[in-house]
Amino acid sequence: MAPDMTRQVNTGAERDAMTDAGWAAAKGSIGRDVGAHNYKAWIEPLDFRSLEDGTLRLVSPTDFIGRWVVQNFSDVILQHVAAAGAPATRLVCAAAPAAAPARPVPAMRTENPLDRRFTFDSFVVGKSNELAHAAARRVATGDSVSFNPLFLHGGVGLGKTHLMQAIAWELADKQPEIRVMFLSAEQFMYRFVQALRDKSTMDFKHLFRTVDVLLVDDVQFIAGKESTQEEFFHTFNALVDQGKQVVISADRSPAQIGDLEERITSRLQSGLVVDLHPADYELRLGVLQHRVDTFAARHPDFRIADGVLEFLAARISTSIRVLEGAVTRLFAYGDLVKREITVEQATDVLGDLLRASEKKLTIDEIMKKTCEHYNLRMSDMTSSRRSRSVARPRQMAMYLSKKLTPRSYPEIGRKFGGKDHTTVLYAVRKIEELMATDQQIAEDAELLQRKLES
Repeated sequence: MAPDMTRQVNTGAERDAMTDAGWAAAKGSIGRDVGAHNYKAWIEPLDFRSLEDGTLRLVSPTDFIGRWVVQNFSDVILQHVAAAGAPATRLVCAAAPAAAPARPVPAMRTENPLDRRFTFDSFVVGKSNELAHAAARRVATGDSVSFNPLFLHGGVGLGKTHLMQAIAWELADKQPEIRVMFLSAEQFMYRFVQALRDKSTMDFKHLFRTVDVLLVDDVQFIAGKESTQEEFFHTFNALVDQGKQVVISADRSPAQIGDLEERITSRLQSGLVVDLHPADYELRLGVLQHRVDTFAARHPDFRIADGVLEFLAARISTSIRVLEGAVTRLFAYGDLVKREITVEQATDVLGDLLRASEKKLTIDEIMKKTCEHYNLRMSDMTSSRRSRSVARPRQMAMYLSKKLTPRSYPEIGRKFGGKDHTTVLYAVRKIEELMATDQQIAEDAELLQRKLES
């Protein structure tokens, strides 16, 4: 019989020594014990309900998560709850009855609880991610698409997980009957290992091969894990052969993932592979503006001075995730001090982030990367050779030096073997002109800039 999930009224002794605040404190110590990954996936989503007659009752996002927690984390949870002064001998963990959710939940939503912030409405589109966004939108229609799988790759904090969860939420809104599964590759492996241990591999195969849309995050994790790769390969093939959609993400392209079986690499490359590039200044500013507008709509007293967002967009370029963390910190500061946030205050509040985000790119680094890209020697950068195979890369390096460093034309010229400042000025203008007409030059400039800023 399903447990009664009605929240109990706090009557002092009837709830023993545990409170919501006490559970929050216990969760922190549990997290240190089970590790960051297990904490985020399994412990963090749990809410306290009651502690009565030695039975600790927790509320989980889904019954599946509740069963998993009871099976795998009962001992550690009860141990830390007891250490917090609320001894219990039994754990009950299940989903509360859904009253009327603001958004429908996908028919299958195992492993990772979906974050309600990660929707298409909250995803800011720019040049660096527009193709990934368009492809994700197409998959989210639930209709047949011309590419399968969709493979999204890029560095940390560029929006891969956001887009994958947005697909699941969109399908839940428009076609709630579609069976969707979203999980990390690491969790896929854990489920597979448990199925082997419990001799329930047929149940595992049935679970994963009867979904309509499978979304697997951070697939690079299975590299080098032969048994998991084998099962992933067969699951992937079974779904694609049935016309079911698969969406994969990784921190690099399929060809760049080492220790990944060639047949899996080939399969992953058979669909649409999309690179999410680091966000440019315009996209970073758009993300900040979106977050501020959303926050200000709920907190009308929040004020931020002109120029603050532009300052942050220019100074923090590591990832969208870091950028959002910075603005969240400013929200908290503004809510506490109750006055307008200026650039000076933002600098004080975010000093550690700003220092960590500073990447002092040098002209030497630019020259080195450019030589690697064009297969030249460093001496070619400072030589007087005028053949196009050397002159054009040298001009590219000068252009990047002017764009990505604060150095003046004379300073750049001196680094390139004592060239006159007019030579550098000509090189910069020449590359800018060519970028508008020569696709290869434009691609070279964009690729080199991404490498230098990563």
